[in-house]
Amino acid sequence: MTSRISPDLPGTYVFDGPTSRRGLNMNKLFMSLRSETARTEFLADERAYCARFSLSEEQTAAVLARDWQAMLDLGGSIFYIYKLAMMDGLSMQYLGGVFTGMSEADFKAALLAGGRTDV
Repeated sequence: MTSRISPDLPGTYVFDGPTSRRGLNMNKLFMSLRSETARTEFLADERAYCARFSLSEEQTAAVLARDWQAMLDLGGSIFYIYKLAMMDGLSMQYLGGVFTGMSEADFKAALLAGGRTDV
């Protein structure tokens, strides 16, 4: 299942109740990564850590592959997905670029120029 796009704001994902429920376990995993102990355990065996949170195989595959778009489509909250991205040394602007089809540099430039003009 893919995320729903807002008809009123093209390019904007709707994070509603059904999306939240679909991604609940994955988002719990991401939030656990606030703890240094959890980060260490995750990095030691990422697949086992995903199993601990009862992620679906599709969610597990997305996490292991760092398929950011798939994580979003599977119910991940961008704010929680970012916890994992930070572990990989990635910025929020990097993720913004991924989700908008832009490079990180182009996304940063768009922000500095007042936002995207293609929506």
